[in-house]
Amino acid sequence: MLQLGDASKNQVISVQMNHPLTILGIESSCDETAAAVIRGGKIVSNVVMSQLMHQKYGGVVPELAARAHETNMIPVVTAALEAAAIQKCALDGVGFTQGPGLLGPLLVGSCFAKSFAFSLGIPLIAVHHIQAHVLANFIDDPKPTFPFLCLTVSGGHTQIILVQDYFSMEVLGETQDDAVGEAFDKIASLMGLGYPGGPLIDHYAQGGNPQAFAFPATHMPGFDFSFSGIKTAFALFMRKQTPEFLLAHRADICASIQAILVRMLLDKFTKAAQKSGIATVALAGGVAANSYLRQQLKTLAQQHHWHIFIPAMPYCTDNAAMVAIAAYYKYQLNEFADLSIKSLPRYPIG
Repeated sequence: MLQLGDASKNQVISVQMNHPLTILGIESSCDETAAAVIRGGKIVSNVVMSQLMHQKYGGVVPELAARAHETNMIPVVTAALEAAAIQKCALDGVGFTQGPGLLGPLLVGSCFAKSFAFSLGIPLIAVHHIQAHVLANFIDDPKPTFPFLCLTVSGGHTQIILVQDYFSMEVLGETQDDAVGEAFDKIASLMGLGYPGGPLIDHYAQGGNPQAFAFPATHMPGFDFSFSGIKTAFALFMRKQTPEFLLAHRADICASIQAILVRMLLDKFTKAAQKSGIATVALAGGVAANSYLRQQLKTLAQQHHWHIFIPAMPYCTDNAAMVAIAAYYKYQLNEFADLSIKSLPRYPIG
């Protein structure tokens, strides 16, 4: 039995189906072309194709990303359907990332999703990229209960989100300049580590001393963040060092800068949890794959007796499984889009 509802009233009604609800999810907000299939609430395939050509530019080139999505979309979707062992005619809906993200890549994904859904005569479901990251915590068991606080951290976003329901979310604090993922990448670039820099800093930091070097934390009012200052401080630090010193102390430098970035995140997150009185917390976004952040949050959870939820690694960075799970819940509320819906590069969560 499928639960559908009137989106305007959020009222659930029952509709009989002779098979489990099956939805294709499509993600193309940046440089990952991804497709996933969810059947009966379970992810049965999740295919991601990364675009490696951006490494030589030190960041994502939007036009190149869009062209790569055009090339990769059909092979990725085909692979997702084959891995799920279903035919496209068995799909009940198509979910896609509406935004936020890069306009060109978003348009490629939305145009494909619209055409695919229209050709099959099935509903089209628009998904908010950040909501999808948060809802990645519902892919595997155990699942969080409402309300909970989610620290959503990526290359484009750094937010503390109060999650009241699947699609009722409020931003309590966010970065006022750069996202923490962008700070990781910029710092890695200054060190000559390559792109994407976050995983490389995490890798080298595991062999270093997080207290070897002192970097200044930025203090903002409330639950907001700022990472531009620490990037500037790190750039000044780098100018004073010789190449030989940097090579000899690379692990300690990575561990020290990573530690202060994570401390800035978790200090604010802890204050938000204490002020709200909410003891269920979660991580989401690409930076949620950082091993030091995951370990430090687990330590805090033990100290404060929090119930903690962190998505599995494949569901932290951009992927289509998170889009599929969000579309699955939207389908049950009958929240469908029409073919005139526009991609939204800037798309506030609230």
